[in-house]
Amino acid sequence: MRTFSLLKGLSVIEVDSGNCLGEVCDLSISHDGLVKGLLVKTGSFFKKTYFLDINDVSSFGWDGVMIPKGSIMHPLTKDQTFTVAGENRLAGKMMMTREGDRLGLLEDVYFHEEVGTIVGYELSDGFFSDVLEGKKVVKTEEPPAIGKDAIIVNVK
Repeated sequence: MRTFSLLKGLSVIEVDSGNCLGEVCDLSISHDGLVKGLLVKTGSFFKKTYFLDINDVSSFGWDGVMIPKGSIMHPLTKDQTFTVAGENRLAGKMMMTREGDRLGLLEDVYFHEEVGTIVGYELSDGFFSDVLEGKKVVKTEEPPAIGKDAIIVNVK
């Protein structure tokens, strides 16, 4: 299990050649709350973002993401998926329970890298509350309902 914040900025390395193809800049999350893939930023001057399906990743290391070949990355298309920090972002959205209780603002997601299942969310109630009480982690077993204004979860 890993958080997006630990994955962000990791190099994406081609196993056969050892070439660094770019770095992870975001996650692509479907409407049913599954991580579909990684968004990889390439290039130094003219940066371009590619989509890497999570099932195409050979392994997730602590220092890099290993893939069999660079050709499995595809140019990013404008589909209706969500991201953690980029366009159509989930970070900063209000999270609520199915019973109508406010949980806090989404800061990070915990997910199983191998299958893309989100298993928990790191939430914030604001800077002072985070300093005094710490951030909250909410675990879930069912996919969330992701809407324009809030994310609805069934809390354990």
